[in-house]
Amino acid sequence: MKKVAFYTLGCKLNYSETSTISRKMEDAGYRKVEFTEHPDIFIINTCSVTENADKKCRKVVREARHISPDAYIAIIGCYAQLKPKEISEIPGVDAVLGAAEKFRLVELLDGFVRPESPKILASDIEVATTFNTSYSLHDRTRTFLKVQDGCDYSCTFCTIPLARGFSRSDTIPNIIDQAKKIAASGVKEIVLTGVNTGDFGLREGERKDRFIDLIRSLDDVEGIERFRISSIEPNLLTDEIIEFVAASKKFVPHFHVPLQSGSNTILKAMRRRYQRELYASRVEKIKSTMPTCCIGVDVIVGFPGETDQLFFETYQFLNELDISYLHVFTYSERENTIAAQLPDVVPMKTRNERSRMLHTLSDKKRRFFYGENLGKTFRVLFENDVEDGWMHGFTENYIRVAAKFDPLLINETKTVVLTGINAKGHAEVMEAEETFQYHH
Repeated sequence: MKKVAFYTLGCKLNYSETSTISRKMEDAGYRKVEFTEHPDIFIINTCSVTENADKKCRKVVREARHISPDAYIAIIGCYAQLKPKEISEIPGVDAVLGAAEKFRLVELLDGFVRPESPKILASDIEVATTFNTSYSLHDRTRTFLKVQDGCDYSCTFCTIPLARGFSRSDTIPNIIDQAKKIAASGVKEIVLTGVNTGDFGLREGERKDRFIDLIRSLDDVEGIERFRISSIEPNLLTDEIIEFVAASKKFVPHFHVPLQSGSNTILKAMRRRYQRELYASRVEKIKSTMPTCCIGVDVIVGFPGETDQLFFETYQFLNELDISYLHVFTYSERENTIAAQLPDVVPMKTRNERSRMLHTLSDKKRRFFYGENLGKTFRVLFENDVEDGWMHGFTENYIRVAAKFDPLLINETKTVVLTGINAKGHAEVMEAEETFQYHH
């Protein structure tokens, strides 16, 4: 029985796909092991959102070859689709599989016998039209379930449409079946993932299903305590979706809504499908409907043409928004994108300075959000995440809670009162059901 190890770079969507491919290989008779356990095969799932992700891929290949000099190394994922020839030239790589091929690697690589020269099995992205159901099962608490793949948007900075193809979705009946299987495994929370999740069903010809239809159907799945929406574009986040989540039995009050810039000038240059006024209206609608809702924001700094004044517009806009945290990305030029050809390139030093400013703002926003919720009662799902004798979990509205380790709490949901914020920025709690104090 050959041993296989997996390494995943990038987003939660990649993790869900790695987990699914892993189960396929185990079903085919391979034994999954840790990266350091001298596997016979390495499967490296790559990302290509930033230049740093490309460099990480090369480093992982070097480490894999150091651990098992004779192992078979196959590269899949976005970087593999975008630059298959370049990856095949990395010393130690045996095969590169594109978006249309990665789920068939067991049959395509024929026993994983190292070839004399690397195999490149990467079709044009137009061939990637099939939706492959995927979900992660890396722990007992939370699963990432892919409901949509690909993207029809044409943002000038993004390579994802080139790496994953056109938007396509799973069917609601199949998603319900997968959710039931996940529930049977003991998982309590499902996070819905996709490249453009809110685009669910919109390119499916005669199908009338929309994202709101999907989440309404999932709300009745027994055995799952929580559903969380991983990310949704502001122009697709309708009042109907917000009001449904507010009244839902299982969908939690947490939205992650990409912004990318608080300047309408930059949003237009990025070819985003909204202006900041619409974004502000979405935040206002969420908060007026669910005052304790957590709102996360993606933002890019250093996009070409972003002057000091335009960056200040973004900073001020974010500072005044009632949001909870930021995911800050430093703009990175990507080949075959319109943005890479734009003038007025922002110096890397300036990009990094702006990134630091927004990371600081994010810390302030998160602490303020946590502070607003002190004294309130929530339900915490505790995870197998232990550090220095403390375990962690998340409230419905995505506040990270620390409690003294108790193995009986793992994968259990407990009612708590938030009583303080510790030195690491995590919430301290008093458990309402048994009324005893956790101390840090």
